[in-house]
Amino acid sequence: MSEEMALKIACGLGAGMARKEEVCGAVTGGILVLGMRYGRGSKDDRSAQELTYIKTRKLMDEFSEKHGTVICRKLLNDCDLMTEEGQKYFKENDLLNKLCVPCVQSIVMILEEKH
Repeated sequence: MSEEMALKIACGLGAGMARKEEVCGAVTGGILVLGMRYGRGSKDDRSAQELTYIKTRKLMDEFSEKHGTVICRKLLNDCDLMTEEGQKYFKENDLLNKLCVPCVQSIVMILEEKH
């Protein structure tokens, strides 16, 4: 997959999926990677799905152990990204680099080490 296609596929995941602050986009992206590697296709049996679920739970659990949660809203201490004020606070306090980048780095490390 090209970098351009990967960026397009992942575009809606940011800020807990389109600023809804649900599951962290880094975690969701990691789950997509696991699906690409282990997931169940049309010719696979259910064992591929079960393996993917096991690896997904492990990824989420390890991320939670390190960051306390997989929920974006909690990671950002209730900074409401759906509001202009929240977006301003996010930018002024450099939360992208202070919180989001380390979350992405954690997912990459977990995937590289364990999966």
